[in-house]
Amino acid sequence: MTAAVLVGGITLAVLLGATGLGGPAAADGPGAAIDAYELTTGRFVSLVGALAALAGVVIGGLALSRPSSRIGTRRGRLGATIALMAGLVGMALGGYVVAAAKGGPGTGYGIVGGVMALVMGLIAVALGGLALARYRRTGRLSS
Repeated sequence: MTAAVLVGGITLAVLLGATGLGGPAAADGPGAAIDAYELTTGRFVSLVGALAALAGVVIGGLALSRPSSRIGTRRGRLGATIALMAGLVGMALGGYVVAAAKGGPGTGYGIVGGVMALVMGLIAVALGGLALARYRRTGRLSS
């Protein structure tokens, strides 16, 4: 995955969130019932944020645990940078959903997924930061 693809994905996620995709789920009115299994826009945006943050946690964990692998420091800061970016995207989308939600859990606004995206995004940023600090401390490994 190149940096251009990563930046393009982040830009797409921000544009989708900023254009109202994460808007109110109960747009039919205040008394409209939301089914528990209905995928509303708020739930969709929080799901995308949670999946991005989860990917950041996995990649950050791999970059931290296997520093001489392809994801780690051998190929540079790739794994740490991807974990940082995915964590930031997850936190941004999760924060947007939590800020835009007008109700609590079960209302269809995706607040539970938004909080999960915030927490997992924070973990991904921490893991990516630790891997990046390890890369800077040890420098380039000889091939």
